[in-house]
Amino acid sequence: MRRRFGSVRARATLGATFVVAVALLAAGTAVLLSLRSSLTGQADGQAERSARTVAAQLALGTPYDKLSSLDDDERVVQVVDASGVQVAATEDLERISGAGPSVPRAQEDTGDDPSQEPGQDAGEDPGEAGGVAGASGGLDDDSDEDALEPGEIGDETRFGDGSATVDGDTADYRFAAVDVRDPKKGLLTVYAGASLAAERSAVRTALTVMLIGFPLLLAVVAGVTWLVTRRALRPVEDIRREMAAITAAAELTRRVPEPDTHDEVARLARTTNETLAALETSVERQRRFVADASHELRSPIASLRTQLEVGVAHPGLLDVPGAVEDTVRLQRLAADLLLLARLDAGEGPLAGARVDPAALAREEAAGRPEVTVVVEPGEQAPGEVAGSRGQLGRVLANLLDNAHRHARSAVTVTVRRAGGQVVVEVADDGDGVPEADRERIFERFVRLDDARGRDDGGAGLGLAIARDVAVRHGGTLTVRRTPTGGALFELRLPTV
Repeated sequence: MRRRFGSVRARATLGATFVVAVALLAAGTAVLLSLRSSLTGQADGQAERSARTVAAQLALGTPYDKLSSLDDDERVVQVVDASGVQVAATEDLERISGAGPSVPRAQEDTGDDPSQEPGQDAGEDPGEAGGVAGASGGLDDDSDEDALEPGEIGDETRFGDGSATVDGDTADYRFAAVDVRDPKKGLLTVYAGASLAAERSAVRTALTVMLIGFPLLLAVVAGVTWLVTRRALRPVEDIRREMAAITAAAELTRRVPEPDTHDEVARLARTTNETLAALETSVERQRRFVADASHELRSPIASLRTQLEVGVAHPGLLDVPGAVEDTVRLQRLAADLLLLARLDAGEGPLAGARVDPAALAREEAAGRPEVTVVVEPGEQAPGEVAGSRGQLGRVLANLLDNAHRHARSAVTVTVRRAGGQVVVEVADDGDGVPEADRERIFERFVRLDDARGRDDGGAGLGLAIARDVAVRHGGTLTVRRTPTGGALFELRLPTV
């Protein structure tokens, strides 16, 4: 189970489901709040219209028993005087809670005492006949008796939630309170309530739909995400399986399948195949390198051994100069192989080191009478380059050795500046390099046919080392033909 939920597909499914669940929760909450607010607003409007309709009738001096809104089954209306005593109410209204005065019983006008307030029993204190005086619960009564003129209705409408009991049935209502000054009876407050049953029913229905629909929708989202993710990741699994097989069999010639799509997975497959191809080339190059190195080392070692064995058996026949020459050649070959190994391992120039190519060219040309060094004048000196003095000196030495082997009489080294680069050109007056071989001569252990002799042609590592060093220093090394037909090697290095 832990492994299953640790997969990308499981995490993607859980993540998508969680995000959708949060979005649905937020949207559902917003919908419920908006629905409740809208329905409450409608109830406010209905309650206010009822309250103001009754208030308008009272402002005209309409008797309490003639008020037209008291027989509305959808709304409840209660009229109280300044002392909080109920003077009129909807038929069968028994009690209001949470807004307006409490009504323990319906009030009736007996008409026995002209001074008696409507709905007040004889001998009963006016403050007790209507129940609790003043507003209780959700409505604040901040009206001012002196603020309204006779027959005038207050501009302010106060709203609140409450409940009312009509004919034994209690329900929730939204109440509106409006003040009015009756020309004869003074300041009155009209409480009108609109039923919230529709609001409660709509909210409950919407909530029920969400509680049923949201889990189903989340299940659909989870299922679709699971299937889509599985289909999307199937090529990745194919790539993984093929890579595992390549690793197990060590067959770098195999390639992973590339899907026909143009998405990230297809690019991953192509990049993987490119990496496998580069790795195959590198391994094959390493194999050839080892084979060629073994072959090159075998000859001087065999020659040296033969001379030493002859010298042991016949001391007078020992060729000491030849043995020394083979030993030096073997030492140079070992040094070349070691340098190539360091370059292959990524060894580069030390940070901060600077080299003057013109001075380095003069230093390497010293003791070579056939070499002429020319530093072209210009607005700026050729400048310095960042790099290893030893490695760059090795490059110039290898180029000069190569030019010396192929030149007829002269070798010219030219140092100049070209933009942000220092250019070092080594030219000879020999036969040049055929165009078809101008890249091949930089491969390791490659010698052209006219330089196959090991004594003169070397092991075929000099130019390969020179180019590798140039690349490690951020430069290039190329070869072309001189105007006279010889070979011209051009080394370009960035200045500092």
